[in-house]
Amino acid sequence: MGRRPSKHLRAPRPLLSGGSQRRVRRGGISYIVRDVPAHRAEKEYRCPGCQQTVASGTAHVVAWPENGAYGIDTGIEARRHWHTHCWGQA
Repeated sequence: MGRRPSKHLRAPRPLLSGGSQRRVRRGGISYIVRDVPAHRAEKEYRCPGCQQTVASGTAHVVAWPENGAYGIDTGIEARRHWHTHCWGQA
């Protein structure tokens, strides 16, 4: 039996389906923003707004640029998990 292919070679998984998703424009950049409810927050992340941990089980926001740099569609790889308050202050 062979080894499984590296997860890093797979296409990115879509974000949670069924959540609320919206487009927000800030600083001339269009972002896709999703709310993650506490019961779906299974991992810890580093909030780019305050540099503190977004603990598992904490409701938060995921945001990423709609389009990557130079029109390359890399936004999904650039998604970041923010505390809801920090995203509102950004």
